[in-house]
Amino acid sequence: QVQLVESGGGLVQAGGSLRLTCVVSGTIESISSIPLGWHRQTPGKQREFVALASAVDGNTYSGAVKGRFTITRDNAKSTVYLDMKNLKPEDTGVYYCVTNERGVTSWGQGTQVTVSS
Repeated sequence: QVQLVESGGGLVQAGGSLRLTCVVSGTIESISSIPLGWHRQTPGKQREFVALASAVDGNTYSGAVKGRFTITRDNAKSTVYLDMKNLKPEDTGVYYCVTNERGVTSWGQGTQVTVSS
């Protein structure tokens, strides 16, 4: 079983920056072999993909955040980060860390990001 714990959310003004952190723990064969990603649920919308740090294929981003958000992973620390800059009010929502290990998808509890205009 895999556990993910997010932190780093908060209230920020438009144009500001935040760094989200997700620590991964549990029974994992190899942290370096699993994808680590971020999704978000903004008010009135379904949960959506934000960014993915693949184990082998590099990083991908949604069109809404590309160029503003950066995902990085530190396998030695079992941690994935999401650096967010030039934040916009429409980035407000709950951000979830997610992974899939041997066919099982695991989610964190989420961290709230609020961007004021």
